[in-house]
Amino acid sequence: MTLLKNFFAALRAYALTLIDAVVAFFSLIAVTARALATGKGTLKERLVGALTLPSSLIKISAVFRAVLPNFVIGKQLITSYENNGTAFVLRASDVIEVLDREEDFAVVYEPKMRAITSGPNFFLGMQNTAQYQHDTSLMKLAMRRDDVEAVVTPLSRARAEAYASAFPTRIDVPQDLTLRVPAAIVSDYFGVSAQAETDAIQWATNLFWWLFVDLKGDPAIETRALMAAANLRAAIDAAIVARKASGETKDDVLGRALELQKGAPEFDDLAIRNNLIGLVIGAIPTISKASVQALDQLLDRPEALAGAQAAAQAGDETLLGAYLFEALRFNPVNPVIYRRANRTTVIAANTFRARKIPEGAMVLAANLSAMFDPLKIEKPNEFRVDRPWGEYILWGYGLHTCFGAYINRAVIPAILRPVLARPNLRRAAGSAGQIDGGGTPFPQHFVVESD
Repeated sequence: MTLLKNFFAALRAYALTLIDAVVAFFSLIAVTARALATGKGTLKERLVGALTLPSSLIKISAVFRAVLPNFVIGKQLITSYENNGTAFVLRASDVIEVLDREEDFAVVYEPKMRAITSGPNFFLGMQNTAQYQHDTSLMKLAMRRDDVEAVVTPLSRARAEAYASAFPTRIDVPQDLTLRVPAAIVSDYFGVSAQAETDAIQWATNLFWWLFVDLKGDPAIETRALMAAANLRAAIDAAIVARKASGETKDDVLGRALELQKGAPEFDDLAIRNNLIGLVIGAIPTISKASVQALDQLLDRPEALAGAQAAAQAGDETLLGAYLFEALRFNPVNPVIYRRANRTTVIAANTFRARKIPEGAMVLAANLSAMFDPLKIEKPNEFRVDRPWGEYILWGYGLHTCFGAYINRAVIPAILRPVLARPNLRRAAGSAGQIDGGGTPFPQHFVVESD
């Protein structure tokens, strides 16, 4: 009976995956036809533009989940970190397996983290070692969970209201709001002040770009990042010196870290600085990009937008968050999470999709695909606000989930609520109403209007 039950369960799973793939395949044909018939640029530019849209990537993932869910190629698609090939993993259970198996699939950021700090590694670039546990434990004492409700969300809410109110009917969302609020978190909560707000934003943007997004090893990006790193090191060093000289015992992350030195002398000024660098890098670009992309997706869905606006107008940030994070599922900050195989190993063992991953291969765990896998997600192509939080892989998974993920979850609704509460919210006409990266992988301009 158990064998028969497993057989029918497997059959149902395959049928779900196949149906999803067939629908996606014919939708991709339609997308390709429209790209060929309309638009500007060469044929190649139109096709690439159409097929790299988040909506197209979701469809492409659906096809591969059915026919080739795990596969390896010899080509190095990521050349900014040492590797000898590329593996793709698309099923939800396999993506989670890769991100769970830290000993087999390692983070690769250590060389760049050492360049940024000019010496020691930061825990983001560490495996699950004693040093990793030591550093993260100290930072969890300095950056407490209950701060989110008591400090960070009220700060974000107040700054968002103030910044948005200066632009009551037309606002450039990144420049006027979503970059500025996390910069305020860095200054007022982390305790790291730059000479100018724009400096902190630019430093964090260049560093995040080089560390996580520059997959080809562009020398110009590296040069800008290393200059930003030197400036950020100097700013944090100055903040530490000033705080100690003043004798101030401010209850922020920096102040708590300095207090922790009394019981943990190894947590010296250099260690504090390096940990704060990592927090700054992760805060500003991530929060801003997630906010903008979620808003962009809502504006494409009138019914969802109406629901989100009703929640914003009612002051219900929990419900508003459900709309925003479901919207972000359709275009997450990172559509893939990459790791490098420490040894030759097998994923999805004892299944028909089992695949050997060679030592040194870069493994692209497609979290975008995983969040649309019908074997894991109920009716994945529908926009729903009742999904369990565990179905989202928006800021990583497992040991190296974004250290500030719980902050992101709280502050993004607080940041966007003043804008979403406005009547007749809409995109600005023309290119102004579309996300503009300004030559970067991050939203720099995105104008919305209201009555």
